[in-house]
Amino acid sequence: MIPPGKTIGVLGGGQLGRMFSHAATRLGYRVHVYEPAAKCPAGEVSAREVNAPYTDTETLSAFVAGCDVVTYEFENIPVEPLWKIEKLVQLHPHWSVLETAQNRLREKNWLRKNEFPHVPFAEVEIDGDLAAAIRKIGLPCVVKTADFGYDGKGQLKVTDEPSLAKAVSAFQGQRAVVEKFIDFKCECSVIVARSSTGEVKSFPVAENIHTKHILDFTIVPARIAPETQAAARELAEAIAARVELVGLLAVELFVQDDGKLLVNEMAPRPHNSGHWTQDGCVTSQFEQHVRAVCGLPLGDVSLTAPASVMVNILGDAWKWDGDTLVGDPDWAAILGTPGAHLHLYGKAEPRRARKMGHFNLTGPDANATLESARALKARL
Repeated sequence: MIPPGKTIGVLGGGQLGRMFSHAATRLGYRVHVYEPAAKCPAGEVSAREVNAPYTDTETLSAFVAGCDVVTYEFENIPVEPLWKIEKLVQLHPHWSVLETAQNRLREKNWLRKNEFPHVPFAEVEIDGDLAAAIRKIGLPCVVKTADFGYDGKGQLKVTDEPSLAKAVSAFQGQRAVVEKFIDFKCECSVIVARSSTGEVKSFPVAENIHTKHILDFTIVPARIAPETQAAARELAEAIAARVELVGLLAVELFVQDDGKLLVNEMAPRPHNSGHWTQDGCVTSQFEQHVRAVCGLPLGDVSLTAPASVMVNILGDAWKWDGDTLVGDPDWAAILGTPGAHLHLYGKAEPRRARKMGHFNLTGPDANATLESARALKARL
């Protein structure tokens, strides 16, 4: 166990690291952040910020020497430097979990090898025959880069011959994965924690609504059958056990019309779809991550309200005159609403489609709370 009063190192300095630092310091830990870019959101609220490339193993080794345990706030970190530092400090989750999750082909192949339900796919190597892979999977399908994709970046839906030709041109010279397009009922996610002692707890299933490939709303409890919710949590916990997780894992799932589940993606870190836990759950995902990597007892995952909705706040919410920023959102709309909680990320400047913060709204049931959250978002 790494008790309160010790130092946690975080690789990555974005908003997830910022909220992790808030949770860790409340428990009495010191947080040190390692991030290539200076003046990062997480560094602003942490005891120490180190700025250097992840591949600078000398600086990275010196950083971890001052930590009792090290974790991640995002998965797009090269794993080679981690091979060295795992010999110097406790590193959770293990770098192999990170390596699998940061590459779509490795992730899909891992799911297939371990017989977890997944979207049918075909892999295409550099300069491979993408058109043949698309025809093998069939239309419609989605072509994605193998590495480092998020929020819809690096992917293209293919529905006909013209879009097939466009995909062949766009992905030329890249490793890619071709996935069957799933006409799903909804997308859900389960965030599961597993500690170094083997204790496992999963949060209630969240339902996610995306707009232009970016998460827009998360609704808890998910509006799916109780037996499907139970199956989703069981599936996420089984995956966490199989990878021998220490830390947090977000498992994104497609729910089909018949209630069957397909794993879409995994992320070994706190997740955007878990932000509702800050105000709608006894223990937030960030505190649970602290508890898991430090070997503390895992926290209570009971709801504190019948329903919660998380709404992402993008840079589009600011007032713009063309490309010129002319004003802030109406923060009073959120701050004056009972049950609403504002969380901003401390980013230097707003940009369209950039995640700048979120708000959580608690309420009497999922549908009514979602309706209120939509109205509140519109008032921004």
